[in-house]
Amino acid sequence: MLLAELVATSAAVAATRSRLAKVDALAESVRRMSTPAVVSFLVGLPSQGRIGAGYRTVHGITPPPAAEPELTVAEVDEALGAYAAISGKGSAQRRLDLLTGLFTRATAPEQDFLRRLLTGELRQGALEGVMLDAIARAAEVPGEVVRRAFMLSGSLPQTAVAARAGEAALAAFRLEVGRPVRPMLASPAESLPAALAELGECVVEHKLDGARIQVHRAGDEVRVFTRTLREITATVPELVDLVRGLPCTSVVLDGETLALTDEGKPRPFQETMSRFGALLGSADPRSLLLSPFFFDCLHLNGADLLDEPLRDRLAALREVAGDHVIAGVANPDEPRAARELADALAAGHEGVVVKALDAPYAAGRRGRAWQKVKPVHTLDLVVLGVEWGSGRRRGLLSNLWLGARDPDGGPPIMVGKTFKGLTDELLAWQTRELLAIATERTDWLVTVRPELVIEIELDGVQTSTRYPGGVALRFARVLRYRPDKTPDEADTITAVRALLP
Repeated sequence: MLLAELVATSAAVAATRSRLAKVDALAESVRRMSTPAVVSFLVGLPSQGRIGAGYRTVHGITPPPAAEPELTVAEVDEALGAYAAISGKGSAQRRLDLLTGLFTRATAPEQDFLRRLLTGELRQGALEGVMLDAIARAAEVPGEVVRRAFMLSGSLPQTAVAARAGEAALAAFRLEVGRPVRPMLASPAESLPAALAELGECVVEHKLDGARIQVHRAGDEVRVFTRTLREITATVPELVDLVRGLPCTSVVLDGETLALTDEGKPRPFQETMSRFGALLGSADPRSLLLSPFFFDCLHLNGADLLDEPLRDRLAALREVAGDHVIAGVANPDEPRAARELADALAAGHEGVVVKALDAPYAAGRRGRAWQKVKPVHTLDLVVLGVEWGSGRRRGLLSNLWLGARDPDGGPPIMVGKTFKGLTDELLAWQTRELLAIATERTDWLVTVRPELVIEIELDGVQTSTRYPGGVALRFARVLRYRPDKTPDEADTITAVRALLP
């Protein structure tokens, strides 16, 4: 397949707000794909992941474009793989030469596509959910079968290849110890009584203010992953040692980890994330110990438990994790559930999660089987831009422009601004980080690539003609950045509108 064909598909997807039209265009490319890289490129990533091509480097390569398209997707993928493999003395120049040669063979539209692909700016609306629908459409297989295969493989290209081979190939994916699965997610509850009434037999667990982890153990080998499936095994040796000592031969556990004070209270979220090198610098692995709290067991001693009801998974969890199981209570009445919520808040946690005991583990899905209850409204939004500060904030990036995710795969939709809640440390950090992903700068505004997620606390929303989503945040203030989340995990404009009175 020529790269030009992919560029045309990308342009068609970006030009429409219709989810069905996006799916149709993408499905046609999936039907005709000559390499799995087609799927990777259309969702905005090289098949090798981020390959270290910086914004200045990529935008500094400006050879005259080719007159006619000749590059194939496979040739581009091969070149990017070679780029990622270059190391050692003189590697910077060899990488530059390789990219220059690639861009020399590209037409003007192809050069633009490659620049945006390499810098993470290729956001034409082919989000994960849209691409999964396109894969199902192209292969004429049920969407749920495709989603389950993706849940277990963690790879859109692999899922697309299997889908083209038929439903049996998709069904062949199994949980593999050592390969992370996408985490099951909770939806906001209307209230604690409403969640109890809707879910019936349930467990009410503390919702910790920590970082999501998934741990895999096979024999003495232990691997630890974040919610985005990034491996962090080397940075959390105390978790590795603890899991290696559990009474089992193999296990996959889902849970949270956080740093605690001497009194057992949670430390600020950014301190936990600093252990992963993800926020406000990085910490020495042994300088701030992390404590794990597990709430699900997906595999134990050779038996996969994904499709078992939560009550059975919790029994397995208690068998293997002992004192490291998250606090909670099963089948409480409303007064008992309210006391559990109060206990969680008193312990310094965010609230509780109410979970249906008969539900399987729906990896990668934000369904109603898990519902989170918190005393304040919060939203995970995407930073779109930031205004320069004034007064004591002069020289720092201060007032944030915030966007909600478009569920149909379009660009984030702006819903408000805020400069409240930012500490001096966070102001300095966000100035460095946002300038590093800037796409345009003026004397008062820096627009950025929409890739950083930030958690916002708010009093509610109101209808507004000021912003394109028709709603605006009320009294929004920054709680924290969420480097553990991707823009695809941000709250949708639908979720924001649901807060209207």
